[in-house]
Amino acid sequence: MHRRHAVVAGAGIGGLTAAIALHRRGWRVTVCERAPEPPTTGAGIGLAPNALRALAAIGVDAARAAGSAVPATMGVRRSDGRWLTRAETSYMAARYGTAPIAVPRPAFTAALAAALPPEALRYGTTVTGVDDATRRPTVRTAEGPDLPADLVVAADGIHSPLRRTHFPGHPGLHYIGETAWRTLVDAPDLRIPSMSETWGRGERFGVTPLADGRYYLYATAVVPAGTRPADARAELSRRFGSWHDPIPALLERVGRFDPADVLQNDLYDLAAPLPRLHHGRIAWLGDAAHAMAPNLGQGGCQAIEDAVVLAHLLPAGDTGDSTDSGDGAGSRDPVAAALAAYTAARRDRTDAVRLRARRVGRLGALRNPLAATARDLAVRATPTRLALRGMDDLFNGFRLPGPTRVTPG
Repeated sequence: MHRRHAVVAGAGIGGLTAAIALHRRGWRVTVCERAPEPPTTGAGIGLAPNALRALAAIGVDAARAAGSAVPATMGVRRSDGRWLTRAETSYMAARYGTAPIAVPRPAFTAALAAALPPEALRYGTTVTGVDDATRRPTVRTAEGPDLPADLVVAADGIHSPLRRTHFPGHPGLHYIGETAWRTLVDAPDLRIPSMSETWGRGERFGVTPLADGRYYLYATAVVPAGTRPADARAELSRRFGSWHDPIPALLERVGRFDPADVLQNDLYDLAAPLPRLHHGRIAWLGDAAHAMAPNLGQGGCQAIEDAVVLAHLLPAGDTGDSTDSGDGAGSRDPVAAALAAYTAARRDRTDAVRLRARRVGRLGALRNPLAATARDLAVRATPTRLALRGMDDLFNGFRLPGPTRVTPG
């Protein structure tokens, strides 16, 4: 009896979610991750209602697995502290069935990895290429040996080598004009009840409370790509130290023990959509498929949606036929049909979110004083319920498509 085998390139949130979903569909999975070990440091991640609904569809309870915090309110502020818009998360829970939650990214990644058989995870293994000339591709790794597969999931990140190899004519990444700093700080005594993002002129600062008393902080600034201050903590204090409370108190605790705990990354999105999200037996998901600016908090959420939809459309792992290795020239090819359906189900949605995130980022990054003032007035004038209604397509947009139809190959 043949059991289909999926090789997942990348052990980030999207790759691990895909591995779990496929494992629970009866597939044998191998996750290749170039990092030598699971991450122990990092920042946080917000999981919106659409991502939580997708995780629930494969039996993953993110809050139970990694711990979570549900802030009392969420909103946007000015640098002087005045709220431009604010919503109670209880209202969001009533509207969308669940409130957004925030989890530490390392803990969430560890919880996802723990849901897989230990032998499925191969850290320190770099995928160097995929030979997909036949219907049963071979995954090449720097460490060897080669891995034959029925499916390859390219979850290899924003700089995806597999995307560059198999879509050589694609324009690649687009710098959106901002750099971002991210970190976690211990500050249980501050008892900050709200998840907020504060807008200045060409600068933003976000605060997200986590369940363990820590806070996930992020900040952005409009700078040329490659700008790297020698002292990240001093740079953050210079830019944001005079902003409203509790930002100064939080900044005092940034990098207190190790300056390397402050991560800095320039922000990129995909310059144009991929022509499709699959090639042969390879499927792309997450940042590898549709890298987007973080302005909607949907990058990881869309990767989770991708993973769940992909596994849902694919056939079960047990083919029921010991002679079917997936490479018979005249056999029915349910995997190929599923990958075409995956592109149809996900490409338009993810590209719409990518473009929307870019537009929102342009608003937050305005530097002209008159333009920034007009933006703030417009946000304040928009009723909260109307603003939330504009998020319905995101938060209620996750759907599992119907089954695929397989025609003879």
